[in-house]
Amino acid sequence: MRDDAVQRHDAATWSPLDSDDWYAARDATTALRDALLRAGLEKDFPYLRADLNAFGHGFVELGRVSPATAERLAELLRLALASVPQRLEDRGDGAAEHDAGKD
Repeated sequence: MRDDAVQRHDAATWSPLDSDDWYAARDATTALRDALLRAGLEKDFPYLRADLNAFGHGFVELGRVSPATAERLAELLRLALASVPQRLEDRGDGAAEHDAGKD
C-alpha cells in the first residue's frame, strides 16, 4: 500500500521538470530572450523568466521595464506588424491575393 503512494504525484513530490507547461514557458522565454538580444534590449528586461503558477500553468514573466524600453518595444512591434503584408507577398502562395480581396 505504501508503494502505491510513492507512484502518485502530490504537492511534496511534484516537480516543474515533470510539466510540459514548464518546458513550453522555458522555450518561449528563450525565443523571446534571443529576439531581445538581436534588438539590443538584453539589459532592458532584467526580470525576464519562465515560471509556473500554483496550478502548474506556464507563464513568461517580462517584469518591470522603463518607459523608454516600453516605447522601444512598441516601436519594434509596430515595425514588425507593418512588414507582415510584405512577408505575405514574398511567400508567393497566393495568400496576399486572397487577403487583398477582403478590403
